[in-house]
Parts: sequence; C-alpha cells; structure tokens
Amino acid sequence: MTSSPTGGTPWTGRHDGDGPAHARWHEVVQRVLASSDPPSSTMTADAPDPAANHIALLGFRSDEGVRRNRGRVGAADGPGALRRALAPLALHGPLARGEVELHDLGDAVTDGEDLEGGQAAAAALTTQALDRAGSRLTVVLGGGHETAWSSYLGLTGSGTGPRAGQRWGVLNLDAHFDLRSEPRPTSGTPFAQMAAAERSAGRDLRYAVLGIAEPSNTATLFTTARELSVTWWTDEECLTAGAEGIAHFVEEFAAQLDVLYLTIDLDVLPAAVAPGVSAPAAYGVPLPLVAAAVRAAAGSGKLALLDVVELNPSLDVDGRTARAAARLIDDAVRTVTGTSA
Repeated sequence: MTSSPTGGTPWTGRHDGDGPAHARWHEVVQRVLASSDPPSSTMTADAPDPAANHIALLGFRSDEGVRRNRGRVGAADGPGALRRALAPLALHGPLARGEVELHDLGDAVTDGEDLEGGQAAAAALTTQALDRAGSRLTVVLGGGHETAWSSYLGLTGSGTGPRAGQRWGVLNLDAHFDLRSEPRPTSGTPFAQMAAAERSAGRDLRYAVLGIAEPSNTATLFTTARELSVTWWTDEECLTAGAEGIAHFVEEFAAQLDVLYLTIDLDVLPAAVAPGVSAPAAYGVPLPLVAAAVRAAAGSGKLALLDVVELNPSLDVDGRTARAAARLIDDAVRTVTGTSA
C-alpha cells in the first residue's frame, strides 16, 4: 500500500521571506498523489506537471526486515524523520528558482510482518518515480536495509537499467555486506537476493561497498563477497585513502556503468555522528569521507536512484543521525542539479 507521510506534514519550518533568496526545502516541496492513491487531506490533488525537471522523493516505512535480522526496530519511522531534517535546509540555484522541482510521492508501508507485500508496494512506487518524465533522481527514504531489495525491484521494473539494455550497478556505503543467506528475507539479505535474481536473468551483479567493518562481517560473508566479485574497502582503508581516494574509487566503479544505484546505510558513520541506527559503528567512516563518495556518485552523471536507510529516530540522540543523513541527501541533490550558493 502507499500513503501520505504520517503525523501531519513534516514539511514545515521557518519562513525568512519570499523568493528564491530565502528558499528552503519545506517551501518548495510539492506533495504528489501516487497514481494508485485516492485523494486525501494531506496530499495535494492538483499534482505539479510530472514532465517538469524534478527530484522525486518517496518513503518506505518498514523495519520488519530489521526485526527478522534480530536488530533494534524503529526504522519504520525513518521517512518522517528524514523529511523533518530536510525541511529547514536552504536551497540555492535552480532548486530555489523552481527550475528543478522537488516532488514528494508519499510512502509505501510494510503492514505488520508482511515484508514482502511492503517491498512490492515500495518497488511499484519506485518504478513509478523512475519512469516519470523529467525525473533527474529518485530518492527513497528508508526504512531498514530491506529497502534495498524494493529499490532493486523498482529499478529493474522501470524503463531505466536492464530493460533498456543498460549496464547498472549498486554502490553500498555500509559497515556490512548484507549478503546473508537466510530462510526468508531480512535487512541483512538484500544483496544476496540481488545476486540470485541477476544470476537468474543471466547477468552478474555489479556490487561495490565502502566502509566494511571487518569485525562485523564473518569469514563466510567475505568468502561470499569474493565469489560474487564484489569490490570493497574497509573502514580503515577508507580512512587511509581519504576523500580523494574514495572519490576515485566511486568514479572507477561508475565508469563501468550506464546507471548507478547508490544505497547509504547510516551505520557506516561513526556512532557519535549516527547513534540512531540498529547497529552503531564502533569505528565508522567520518561524514566528510562518506560525503565525498556521495558527491562523486552524484557527479558521475550515472546516478538514477539513491536510498538512505536504517535511521531509527527512537535511538537518535539530538537528531544527529537524521541531520547527517539530510546533509548527504542534500549533497546528492545539489550535485545532480549542478547547484551551488
């Protein structure tokens, strides 16, 4: 199912004045009805021109995958918290002037333990977002990392990527490979699911990871990663390489592709920066280095799909994790649209 954001509109904030010089996210976001949804009091029935150049946002309210993975639940409230963190951020250039619009398509929801049904709904909404005329980038607000499987289904079901004969790949910023083999899907299985699906389609999964924490991944997971020809750097290797090295890693990976899907698991960040996740990092990759990866991905000209996952607002001290995530999303959107102050 799909729905509007819960708890009233999160798109609120201070108003400093009229016009582009004062623009903030909450003042320019246009909430759009999903094609399958009836009008409601919290979503605008007069949708903006879908052919306009725009960034599409949608949410996936789900943490059933985290529960199945024996993690700390709460990520279902992530989309609302991410919107609230984005709302007050200032906009510049074409985004402030309305030359590139921001469209919020609402949320898909996992009802109870029906993760698969929730993922199907999120996939359908993601496909819709990717296929809208004028879409420059689709941003999915998670949700646990089970969001990645719905993002994959949304991508492969759209006119972007495999259906168009395009080479695609996924870059994961994460402390974990999420290549677990389990009896049923969890937040720890999405890339194993992708690898199996790609194999069934006669393709190899192109998968790269930045930020792997060796103590948080078993030897079996490293073996699986090698068998799948995954490219990765550990958190320590990211520190050694620095922003320039990380940007080069991303650029080399993107150069092999026509379409790039970027997924950011917020537990890649240090616990002091991102306490609001199921598995806070003991070490982590500093925010400026993660931002360098995001900007390199967005600057590649290949980025079509971005999701940000594992925000658990109930654990988020002072909203630190949500603010860091909002900055990364804003970085991606600014880079894709060529925006600067």
